[in-house]
Amino acid sequence: MKKNIFIALAALLALVCTSCEDILNRPQLNSPTDDNFWKSESDLRLYANGFYPNYFIGYGVSWSEAYSPYRGYTFNDDLTGTGKQAAFTNSVPGSMTSTSATAVATWQVQYSGPQWNFAWIRKANIMIDRIENRMKGSLSTEAYNHWLAVAKFFKCYSYSRLVEVYGDVPYFESTVADNDFETLYKDRDSRIVVMDKIYDMMKNDILPNMRTNDGANMLNRYVAAAFCSRWMLFEGTWQKYHGGDQAAAKKYLELARDAAEIVINSGNYAIDTPLRDLFGSESLAGNKEALIYRVFDAGQSVTHCVASYSNGNESQSGANLAFLKSVICTDGKPYTTSTVAGASNLDLKSISRTRDPRFEATFIDTIRNSSSTLVYSAKFVDRACIAMDVAEMSKVAKYNSMTNTNDAPVIRYAEVLLNWIEAKAELALLGGAAVTQADIDKSINVLRDRPLDETAKAKGLVNTAHMNLADINASFDPNRDTDVDPLVWEVRRERRLEMVNEHSRILDLRRWMKLDNMNNTKHPDTMLGPWVDFTKEGYIAEKVDGVTTLKSQYLVAGNVGKLRVQKTDGTVVTYDGTNGADMIGFYVPTNVQPRDAFDNRVYLCPLGKQEIDLYSEKGYKLTQNPGW
Repeated sequence: MKKNIFIALAALLALVCTSCEDILNRPQLNSPTDDNFWKSESDLRLYANGFYPNYFIGYGVSWSEAYSPYRGYTFNDDLTGTGKQAAFTNSVPGSMTSTSATAVATWQVQYSGPQWNFAWIRKANIMIDRIENRMKGSLSTEAYNHWLAVAKFFKCYSYSRLVEVYGDVPYFESTVADNDFETLYKDRDSRIVVMDKIYDMMKNDILPNMRTNDGANMLNRYVAAAFCSRWMLFEGTWQKYHGGDQAAAKKYLELARDAAEIVINSGNYAIDTPLRDLFGSESLAGNKEALIYRVFDAGQSVTHCVASYSNGNESQSGANLAFLKSVICTDGKPYTTSTVAGASNLDLKSISRTRDPRFEATFIDTIRNSSSTLVYSAKFVDRACIAMDVAEMSKVAKYNSMTNTNDAPVIRYAEVLLNWIEAKAELALLGGAAVTQADIDKSINVLRDRPLDETAKAKGLVNTAHMNLADINASFDPNRDTDVDPLVWEVRRERRLEMVNEHSRILDLRRWMKLDNMNNTKHPDTMLGPWVDFTKEGYIAEKVDGVTTLKSQYLVAGNVGKLRVQKTDGTVVTYDGTNGADMIGFYVPTNVQPRDAFDNRVYLCPLGKQEIDLYSEKGYKLTQNPGW
């Protein structure tokens, strides 16, 4: 039973994580132990490096999905799969605990965060304890403050992820003795208590004291500030939109703004790389947008699979009509009011030509049947890959299987700019200073000016017109949710396009209290693809007896009774083998069905029955989340 208790408390009673065990559990006299290890900055750097694979995972390793763009973040209102859409959790699980300290084993796709596991918090607390109690005299004041800031950063990172998933969690100030049951079995602290701890550590210890440069591609003050802007924006907007503590909301949003400004005002970063060059690059060394990135190297057996799932051939959940309608046109207006020629057309070619060029840089501009909606995301692979035919591509390891080697931006300057302008817009609604045109020019308009690559230029694409703050009013977008401020709505639109297929959409819906957008029945555009004319699109050349003809990939016998389109009046037409001329309309993904009904309790993940029972058996109480 004691073993199970320790598991339920997520390995709080042992040094977990392989890096800790490698350092502390070797018996040889000439190897480090806990008694002789904590002597120098080199020791601290070695210990801190053990956090990197868990926190800065990038595209993941091998076939992993945890915290990696695309593979791990398909559960949202932007993407639609075939068949019945994935459901929200609808019952209390047997357990939410993992005995593993790795990110991969503790991944919760619906909640974009970890299982009930405090192993990495213990690891951070050990580092904090050893620095404070063993190393103060052996380090310079600058080094002491820096490494303490590093340890506290990783503690903040762990707690921010836990709060995003569970809300209230027990906060452990320091390491806990195995016989201290009062602390081990303490009930959950409120999320405000925990986030205030993070706020204090970030504001008072981490941002003032972490080095601005600790070596190439290493954690530094600007990386920490970027993450701080993410965490504080999440909690500030959560408190605001979930009826929480509005004073706390304002405080967190102010720190989100201020942390982002540390990055912006440094002058170290810029949006100076075409989108596909950023995500498809074999090396991000020197890139001015990637604050920190993960290096992938086949020679070191560190490879991933994300590029292979962006190569145009592997199957993927595709972008839906709801997302397509949200993309801003090149004149800076929604498609419903745009004056760009063809903006009202919702076929893929028209969208790629008339919308912000980041759309074309993210999605292939011809329909692909390897996507559930026919809209295929190639965001995480370079242009050369998509230009190859299947036979040629199959011979290139970096585009196939789990042998991909393009580097992954872990956190990037574009997100910092979006965090900053959203925090400012939200603060203005809480009585803060009004957003100015200069603020828009410094953020959204910088993103709209992202350089275009030669492929985009050859297609005649142009950058989207700058946002004019004076234009953003209640009538700017007739489809705006009326409970959302017009400027905030446009900031969210910008974020939706810039970060599609990355980590943020499901987290954004949760913090904005907008999970209802995932109700497919109420929002039927989430179960449709683009407008398709199957009499003209999806044809390939076929040579028979020396004669080349065009052959449809879709109007074939195998699609009889399966291929469907929806007309503008809502009528659904199914291909019967004879009505090819009528197969024009919004594409209906194969066997698509709405996800099960859900309610507001799904905003927080339930705790497992096993964890609650184990507390009870020891005479303590672990409180369940509301509604579960």
